[in-house]
Amino acid sequence: MDETPSAQPQLTEVDDPVPLSALQHAVYCLRQAALIHIERLWEENRFTAEGRVLHAAVDRQGQRYSRGVRRVSALPLSCRRLQLAGVADLVEYHKSEAGEIPYPVEYKRGKPKLHRADEAQLCGQALCLEEMTGLSIPEGALFYEQTRRRVVVRFDAELRTLTERVARELREIIIAGATPPAQYEKRKCDPCSLIELCRPRIAGRSAKAWRDREIDKLLNEAQGG
Repeated sequence: MDETPSAQPQLTEVDDPVPLSALQHAVYCLRQAALIHIERLWEENRFTAEGRVLHAAVDRQGQRYSRGVRRVSALPLSCRRLQLAGVADLVEYHKSEAGEIPYPVEYKRGKPKLHRADEAQLCGQALCLEEMTGLSIPEGALFYEQTRRRVVVRFDAELRTLTERVARELREIIIAGATPPAQYEKRKCDPCSLIELCRPRIAGRSAKAWRDREIDKLLNEAQGG
């Protein structure tokens, strides 16, 4: 099989890497990412279960050709510069004058979102592939199960900056072992599978005030009030 040596990923060891999947959590909510990756908390709902089933079907390591494009599934990735590591659902190798250019494809349940969490996770994969191959990767794609369509993602300067900033912020939080405080946002918190573990609605409330109220309640009950 003819392959361009420069286009072949060389996996390097990364000490205590941040999982690529954590970038999606961190862009969506740094506290969510910390609960999962520092406190090891997880609560599954219908959405996470559907996503897990989808990736179980996709993440089978292998290689095949389709319409002249080499497609490698479940490809291990790493980036020493950002201390990232993980597995790409699919990397296609598109032929060009420079050889084979990697084109990462991430599978997601549901449909495209208003925030950039999915895009940042995909961009993290591209940053890994760039370091591993020495090639510039201009774009990739997100495939959404609900719409059955690909969304092309350009790895422009804005997305790269966001991805690198979040990767560093998350690494600092993990090293410090400090979970950020909860801040309730309805559009983010209500669909989150960790809402009952996170308890964002009671964030910032005084534990002493709650204790005093409970004591007063018990005293009133004891006095028949």
